[in-house]
Formats: sequence, C-alpha cells, structure tokens
Amino acid sequence: MEMERINENTIRVLIGTEDLDKRGITVLDLLGNHKQIESFFYSILEEVDKDHQFQNNDAVTFQVLPNQNGLELFISKDVDLDKDDLILGPDDEHKDSVSKFIDEQREAAELKKSDTSEADEFGHQKRTVIVEFNDFENFIELAKALRLENGTSDLYLYKGNYYLRLQLFSNDPVDIVVADEIAIAYEYGNKTRVTNDVLTEYGDLVMENSALELSRYYFK
Repeated sequence: MEMERINENTIRVLIGTEDLDKRGITVLDLLGNHKQIESFFYSILEEVDKDHQFQNNDAVTFQVLPNQNGLELFISKDVDLDKDDLILGPDDEHKDSVSKFIDEQREAAELKKSDTSEADEFGHQKRTVIVEFNDFENFIELAKALRLENGTSDLYLYKGNYYLRLQLFSNDPVDIVVADEIAIAYEYGNKTRVTNDVLTEYGDLVMENSALELSRYYFK
C-alpha cells in the first residue's frame, strides 16, 4: 500500500489487490456493503494518518477509483460533500469508470461459479465446467472435436439454450489434458453465468453422462 500527500486537505492511497487479500477483503465485498466500505476506509485512514490531522476532522470524505492493480483512494477533509457520496469519483467520467468496474467484477464472479473444482477424500480432482451454446450445431461440432480422456458430459436445455456440463477427473490439481479439454470446449461454446445448481434444478436433461459420445453416434 502506497500513500501520497496531495495537499494539506487530501491524501491519495494506492491499495493493491495484495493489500485487500491480506485483509481478507475482495473488491466485491466493498462494493456490496456500505458499512463494510466505511469501516475499511477508516481503517486505512488510521494507518496513513499518523498525526491524526484527518481522523480528528468530522468532515472527512472518501472517493475511490478502480485501476489495473486495485483501488485508488482519495481521503479529503473540510470538503463539503454528503457522507452518502462515500464511493463516488471526482467527476461523471470517473463515476462511469467505477460503475463499469463494478459490473466487470460482478460478471467475473458469476462466470467463476460456472467453472468449479473440488477434491474427494482420496485427493482426486473433479472440475465442473458449464458451456453455453448459441446454436445446437455448435454443440455437434464440439462433439466431433472433443474426446474426453476421463470425464462425463451432460447436455441440458434451459430457457431455450443448450448447456453442456463437463465433469473432468484427474489425479493432478494442475492437469494439462483437462486444461486442453476445457480450451477446446470454449472454442465452440461460451462461458456462462448459469451454474451447475441452476441446471440441475431447472434445466431439462437431454443427454446424460455421455452427451458427447451419443452426439457423435447420432449426428455423424
């Protein structure tokens, strides 16, 4: 974390992703909870304001901007801003930047849910990947191109779109074969926010366990 004194009324603090990790906080945590935002920013203020010039001032405000390495926090005193403006940028352009950053972080979090990994009691790895198809023909083409070395494939129909659930097994947490299989799947389909739980509960199971193999047999 880096601190720079802009002037007598403003401190600029660069908060890297590693700084957030050390505190057990993610960007999404901060964006989704106003009280947590305020508590976090005041803890930063306590660290950087060694002479208590800002902490003893009732009119302290915080402005935050995202950057490639984390967050850029501006702490100001004696500024006539409403406390509800805690997480606004200095101008409309920066506000748009914050909104875009929030959307990107949320989308990334949702996409991550569709690609999960777990291990059983013997240490065997199982990675579950959900692939969405814009067209059924894209799934057929994938079936011709992808032959799983160790895994299952289930085809679901959900809200008019087809989804392939791949469950890939390995003895190695970092398996090149599994990584290659996933890469091939995404060449023909798309990452999706739809999760395994959603498909299981609300989707219609079209082909179970061997969707890729069955498709190669029936759609030659």
